[in-house]
Amino acid sequence: MTLNTYLVFNGNCKEAFEFYATLLGGKIESMFTHAGSPMEAQTPANWLDKIMHAHLSVGGSQLMGSDAPPDRYKTPHAFAVNIGLTTLPTPNASSTRSPKTARSACPSNRPSGPPASVWLPTASGYPG
Repeated sequence: MTLNTYLVFNGNCKEAFEFYATLLGGKIESMFTHAGSPMEAQTPANWLDKIMHAHLSVGGSQLMGSDAPPDRYKTPHAFAVNIGLTTLPTPNASSTRSPKTARSACPSNRPSGPPASVWLPTASGYPG
């Protein structure tokens, strides 16, 4: 059995997944907007470029997400996405972020965990 995390964003899913791919050295397998989808005609024009579904693979793990329309989005409360690592991944070579910038997402004041822990920022910032 595998458990896959699905995150819901308030319009910044694309930016978040690009950051996660850079930070974790993962690959965005797919990212679909509402434009060009069967739901395009029912989607407000200002929401056509928002993400209907995104899929990121990191090693053998999967992270998925999407943007929720403003009238359906609820600010998340009391959850965290923690990734326990035995070593820090090398950020993607095509990234404009330096490893120092990417690692800054792992503040030293976060709860302890495995030798390296990554706390993914969410729409409301870091959990806790």
